[in-house]
Amino acid sequence: MSKVRIGVMGCANIARRSVIPAMLKSGLFDVVSIASRSMAKAQEFAKEFNCEAVEGYENLLNNDNIDAIYMPLPTGLHEEWVDKCLSNGKHILCEKSLAMDFASAQRMVEKAKEKNLLLMENFMFLYHSQHQFIKEQIANNELGEIRCFRSSFGFPPLREGNFRYDKAAGGGSLLDAAAYTVRASQLFLGDDLKVEAAVLNTSGDHEVDIYGGAFLKSPSGAFSEVAFGFDNFYQCEYEIWGSKGKLIAKKAFTPKPGEKPTIIIQKQDKQDVFQVPADDHFVNILTEFANCIQKGNFDSKYREIINQSRLLDELRRKSEAV
Repeated sequence: MSKVRIGVMGCANIARRSVIPAMLKSGLFDVVSIASRSMAKAQEFAKEFNCEAVEGYENLLNNDNIDAIYMPLPTGLHEEWVDKCLSNGKHILCEKSLAMDFASAQRMVEKAKEKNLLLMENFMFLYHSQHQFIKEQIANNELGEIRCFRSSFGFPPLREGNFRYDKAAGGGSLLDAAAYTVRASQLFLGDDLKVEAAVLNTSGDHEVDIYGGAFLKSPSGAFSEVAFGFDNFYQCEYEIWGSKGKLIAKKAFTPKPGEKPTIIIQKQDKQDVFQVPADDHFVNILTEFANCIQKGNFDSKYREIINQSRLLDELRRKSEAV
């Protein structure tokens, strides 16, 4: 398979710390250019990764030697630049959350379909092998009939000036921490969930939602309870409660590449603790992105975007109705 020639639109920390190194580690990408609004910042990144520095995002798109764009920009900038990328014939791997709202997600997906280009949301945790281990336990009836999924993702207050506190940039816990818990709910309870109740709470110091929670229900009767926020001690886990037992994933969303996640299965008077193998979900999702481009198979990624954005919109609307 030929390498995907990729440009990076923005110099976010996640790009530098995790995603670009994973691109190089995978061997599937040729990192051609890195663009920033500041030439000095672009040059700093480009020097580190031995590629071209570009000033201005438009100039990145004018490069015919680029097949795809990785976009780690704030959510509030996504629709404008996704539209321009697609108009210039580029596949896109975009940081989550992709869209400010459901209507925006629909517009972006329709444009991607029209152009026959891949648009994929970078929920890297989905591609960690620990979740496959968990699915195998469920398939082997270790937990019995699945009744409830619970998830929490929270972390301490961020530095002032962080874009997550900026409403126009797409800030707030809903589009950030909540997005992980909602996406994980679908992984185990399916795509036909509906938000039955939700709450989003703001702080006097900020205009965005700082913490919240939601109750989602499946037609089967199984349900999900999620909690998320920016003013918590760090927590990053989910649990699955079945008729026979309960499973707890202790580092569900952010295990480091060399880290062996802990999975606990509890039953009556019994507890088993598993250390599952370390994995690199950044390399894995990039491999999926490259494979999808190679195969021209984009429909499943479009559906994932639409369903995720639908649920986040439902969560927002339910919280406003309280």
